[in-house]
Amino acid sequence: MSAETDPQPLAAEFVGSLILVFFGVGAAVLAGEFIGSMGIALAFAFVLLGLIYAFGAISGSHVNPAVTLGMLLAGRMTLQAAIAYWIAQFVGAIAGAALLFLVAKQVPGLDTSEAFGTNGFDSRSAVGLSLGGAFVVEIMLTFLLVFVWLSVTGDALLKGWEGVPVGLTLGAVSLVGIPLTGTSVNPARSLAPALFAAGSALAQLWLFIVAPLVGAAIAVIVHRIVHPQPDEWLSDWRRAVPTRRPAP
Repeated sequence: MSAETDPQPLAAEFVGSLILVFFGVGAAVLAGEFIGSMGIALAFAFVLLGLIYAFGAISGSHVNPAVTLGMLLAGRMTLQAAIAYWIAQFVGAIAGAALLFLVAKQVPGLDTSEAFGTNGFDSRSAVGLSLGGAFVVEIMLTFLLVFVWLSVTGDALLKGWEGVPVGLTLGAVSLVGIPLTGTSVNPARSLAPALFAAGSALAQLWLFIVAPLVGAAIAVIVHRIVHPQPDEWLSDWRRAVPTRRPAP
């Protein structure tokens, strides 16, 4: 994969992240009281499934920095490509949140302050989940998502029916996580709306960046144990890092 030189994968990650945030988070912000947790979870699942069919063969349709980290640590993409993906994902997610914020401001009486589909714990959790509980939950939810992603495909791209279990898994983890933390499993999805919600949403944001990345790293380790691969672990990453040659 040559995302660092090919603009198509980066454009796909930008557009995909924008769409995921606008429609997924938008389901919570604009329609949450009408469709409930089940509807929000299905919105995320269906949007991701559609994005995989649209962009899976182009960029893998990661639209999630945690997924990209998993692919990097699994040796399926270079460090340069991963960094380029992360930039495209975060910028796309922020653009999607900006568009959603613009729409939300046109709804009379809709309060976006410290809410706006953001993630949270303690008083910002629907069930009052503690910081420690939220950290473990986000690790486990992201672990499952990235583990399934790594298991259904042998590279960084998703093709055809490979996207179905991934979309279903995002729906499943969302169903479990929405009452607990609002379900992050995606640092870009968490950061973008928090920038517009501000307040406590930003104060708690760190957890929803760190925990998904930890979950992704654990998924890579477990995947290597359960599904041993003939190639060298982190081989692509090592090739991407310059090494010092011994002096002659």
